[in-house]
Amino acid sequence: MAEIRFYHLTRSRLEDALIRLLRRILDRPDRAVVIAGSMERVEALNAHLWTFDPASFLPHGSARDGNASEQPVYLTTSLENPNRAKFLLLCDGAPAPTCDDLAAQGFDLVCILFNGQDEEALTAARATWRDYKSAQQQLVYYQQDEDGGWIEKARQ
Repeated sequence: MAEIRFYHLTRSRLEDALIRLLRRILDRPDRAVVIAGSMERVEALNAHLWTFDPASFLPHGSARDGNASEQPVYLTTSLENPNRAKFLLLCDGAPAPTCDDLAAQGFDLVCILFNGQDEEALTAARATWRDYKSAQQQLVYYQQDEDGGWIEKARQ
């Protein structure tokens, strides 16, 4: 059963929080799949992961790039796991997979990042929490502190 973590963004942009989480995953070393809400957003994240640091980049790819199975971070708009990742990150309103789908894809940890300033995103995150809670998933809720770090606020 995958653990589901909710990351309530209140201090930083999604792109910055995503980079911090992906760096932790890659330092393990592990792989991740990032599902965005639209193909335009996948392209924007792709560009950002190449250019956020003038001296470096975060290794990643998408279906457009090919070699999906070799990508340490795979960007997509649908639930798939071509790189055999253990980590799934959902952002920009990407739909939350069912518990059965998570198990079938082999994910151990799901991170749902949502904008705390967006009422629609908050409402969707709350509904997703309720759905996973009723399915008896392991849930953890994190909120950003003043420095952009994470404080655990709830665990189910």
